[in-house]
Amino acid sequence: MNAPIPISAVAIGPDEEALVLEVLRSGRLTQGPKVEQLEQRFAAAHDVEHAVAVNSGTTALVAALQALGIGPGDEVITSPFTFVATLNAILESGATARFADVTEDFCLDVECARALVGERTRAVLPVHLYGLPADMPRFDELARERGLSIVEDAAQAHGARVDGRSVGSFGVGCFSFYATKNVMCAEGGMITTADADVADRLRLLRNHGMRVPYRYEVPGHNYRLTDLQAAIALPQLGRLQAINDARRAHAAHLSEGLRSVPGLRLPSVPTGREHVFHQYTVRVTADAPVDRDGVVAGLAQRGIRAGVYYPTLVHDHPGHRDHPRVVVDETPVAAQMTTEVVSLPVHPQLSRSDLDRIVAAVTEVLR
Repeated sequence: MNAPIPISAVAIGPDEEALVLEVLRSGRLTQGPKVEQLEQRFAAAHDVEHAVAVNSGTTALVAALQALGIGPGDEVITSPFTFVATLNAILESGATARFADVTEDFCLDVECARALVGERTRAVLPVHLYGLPADMPRFDELARERGLSIVEDAAQAHGARVDGRSVGSFGVGCFSFYATKNVMCAEGGMITTADADVADRLRLLRNHGMRVPYRYEVPGHNYRLTDLQAAIALPQLGRLQAINDARRAHAAHLSEGLRSVPGLRLPSVPTGREHVFHQYTVRVTADAPVDRDGVVAGLAQRGIRAGVYYPTLVHDHPGHRDHPRVVVDETPVAAQMTTEVVSLPVHPQLSRSDLDRIVAAVTEVLR
């Protein structure tokens, strides 16, 4: 019997092992030269002047909002179809969350966001979901027209580009190094910006508000990344192009094999946007012989581990539904997607025979 195919796989090689051992032997385990090296290389890879490492992608979002001075009384427009960290960060900043609908590519709808902009709106927070960038040139235009800040939730989109321009360079970019990401170190994050003042505030915020020991300029936090974590992320950042190329090749193979399966809508990539396929996400439509949950169950029976990202709109969880700073706007496209989406394995560790097994299993479940 074939071994199950996981939805994700962690790959640690000799380069990561050697760098971690180097850090252990150095005796400098906390934030140090490896973190600084990671920041410099990440900034260069994403065409920005500044990159500030932090201890998670969630922290990156929180610190970005804080560094921009967004807080109580302000509104931030984002997507309801995302991981809960996007919303939690807005709430932790003290701001109020508003929700625009998404388009058929799963990303925030610019015109829906435009309709929500009001006197209290301070920022728009598009999510580059599954590794596909949102329509950032149009969000950039909207932000300039209305005097808004842009915070990019790029947790799933390392290395993705729009019209040749990197995500994380349109505003303040927030990336995650969680264990399943295209670049990972178990837990960690990165914030990118072209604004030296924002970068300076971020560095203060992550280190208890101090530049030098025991001189506190602002109330801060411990948001620091360690050199041990940076040692894991550095080799992967060096392989990012190869990682993303493998994911794109796997996605193309899946799409070719699944093209004629009834009731299945495959992911598409709008012109000018470069997908890095953190997830390969399809939609099981009403025309399918079984619903989304039936597909997931059928694949599990055949040894294919699929994921549902995400089964509930972010504001519909019990802890958020009645929150006084959560304004529930009508988002029918996003609501429909929660019932249809399923992500198939696309990670670089898959073999051609694995991909063929996935195609065969999906085809059999939906025939």
